[in-house]
Amino acid sequence: DKKTLIIKSVPFGVTTTQLMESIVKANEQGKIKIKKVTDHTAADVEIIVELAPGISPDITIDALYAFTDCEVSISPNCCVIVNEKPQFLKVSELLKAATENSKELLKKELEIKLAELQEKWHYTSLEKIFFEEKIYKELEKKHETWEKVLSAIDKAFDPFKKLLKREITREDIIKLTEKPVRRIYKLDIDELNDQIKNLEAEIKQVKHDLANLVDFAVAYYENLLKKYGKGRERKTEIKQFDVIQAKTVAIANTKLYVNKADGFIGTGLKKDELVAEVSDLDDIIAFTKGGIMKVVKVADKVFIGKDILHVAVFLKTDDRTTYNMIYVDGKTGVSYAKRFNVTGVTRDKEYDLTKGSDKSRVHYFSANANGEAEVVKIILSPNCSARNKEFDFYFEEQDIKGRGSIGNQVTKYPIKSVKFKEAGNSTLDAKKLWFDNKFGRLNTEEKGEYLGKFEAEDRLLVIYTDGNYEITDQELTQRFDAEKVLLIEKFNPEKIITAVYFDKEKVQYSVKRFKIETSTLHNKFFFIKEGEGNYLETVTTDPEPLLAMQSGRGAQVRKAKIKITKVVEVMGWKALGNKLADYNKSIEMEWVQNTANNSQPELFE
Repeated sequence: DKKTLIIKSVPFGVTTTQLMESIVKANEQGKIKIKKVTDHTAADVEIIVELAPGISPDITIDALYAFTDCEVSISPNCCVIVNEKPQFLKVSELLKAATENSKELLKKELEIKLAELQEKWHYTSLEKIFFEEKIYKELEKKHETWEKVLSAIDKAFDPFKKLLKREITREDIIKLTEKPVRRIYKLDIDELNDQIKNLEAEIKQVKHDLANLVDFAVAYYENLLKKYGKGRERKTEIKQFDVIQAKTVAIANTKLYVNKADGFIGTGLKKDELVAEVSDLDDIIAFTKGGIMKVVKVADKVFIGKDILHVAVFLKTDDRTTYNMIYVDGKTGVSYAKRFNVTGVTRDKEYDLTKGSDKSRVHYFSANANGEAEVVKIILSPNCSARNKEFDFYFEEQDIKGRGSIGNQVTKYPIKSVKFKEAGNSTLDAKKLWFDNKFGRLNTEEKGEYLGKFEAEDRLLVIYTDGNYEITDQELTQRFDAEKVLLIEKFNPEKIITAVYFDKEKVQYSVKRFKIETSTLHNKFFFIKEGEGNYLETVTTDPEPLLAMQSGRGAQVRKAKIKITKVVEVMGWKALGNKLADYNKSIEMEWVQNTANNSQPELFE
């Protein structure tokens, strides 16, 4: 829930005790805010983190990765000896080398096996000829010496030597003479023939394996996996990591104060004006009456410049906050108006936002989070020669330029005062949002699925595979389970949701159409039939949903296109809906994009 986080795994080399200690330490340092952390680990890891009231679970998850041992960086150096020299190799290079070595070892094993089989084939063939051609009878003849016996046997083999694959050696003949001589039956010869055939088949297979060594090595590894893989499955996964900026998730753990008159800001100025709660990782931007801008780190006390006009937390990536300013040039007395953003700056460097002349002063300054352009009333000095000493100035008529621009001339006459008159609308384009389906994050960097342009008040609709929907805001720190998000788009309460879900109890697919009737943010609402095993199959917000269905295989394939508006009426979001089709494990569903000319007069095509 939104008050509790459960940690179910720990990084390599980190124990649950170490992880809990790192969480407690981060909490004591003010980087995260938790109420309690408890270790319920038994057979499986289970660390329960109870959040402090009002703390976002999404930001806390990011902060746990950023400031605790929930994420550790492992950079092992792989050093091996190559050609008698140590080398640092990438894992891919080491794997390639190890695989090549294994392949060479397999090759040597096959060559040894081939030599053994060929030797066995040679001797079995000799044995067959020895008995089949009755060469053994040379042993019964009365030769003068043993050498002449061996010579006679060797000569008797002469007609058959061309059938063999190597020469007959003295050792071969001696081995044959050691065989017990008895009556030879045809069955014995047949058995030798079978042995030779089997040996020839094995030799052929080994030669094939040698000729296709890569395939043989692959099969070898696959057999290893099959034989020894059970219970040794890979526990790591290859996956991209989301980049978490510690600055964006750090909890505001200290208070920032400002002494505008003397020009100081800091966390130690507790008797002065409170600006905001900040984290010790934040950058602070400040503007002075003299037209000076400065970005500094949070510190106990920092001098900016006398007569501070505005102080705020600075976000380098914020290109929507727009500053509206009217200043007088100290040299000419001419007043200028400018609108600008601040993104890339050098910390602790002073930036002059005026023309740079001495005695230049800022008449009016405002910071607008969404590029708003207000109307101000300008009152000129009563002693000046201008006919109209009061007039309205519209910031919306000014273009947003760089902070170094001079701006446009407002008046050459001395200004007595500039007063806010009327709030204006944003002059910026609506914010474009994307959904990164790898990490389940919203972003403005064009990563993932484009969701459209969003005004400040716009909301998002998220529908999940478990049958829940949620209305949420545009906060970029939110985390979504990307694997469970079935639909995410700009929320329009007038749109009709068409959902097809599996009803396990009735073993069927049901369909329902409804409008979102709730408006609560960040709460999930379950809208399909309750029951274990029920899940959302597909969903759309198309006003005229056309569903293509296919079931069966091969010649038994059945296809249909169904106009859902003909099947079910719009109902309440808690209704169960109507039966669409019986369950079939081969069924496939896909929404067909309707075109303006695609009018379907019938229910089925």
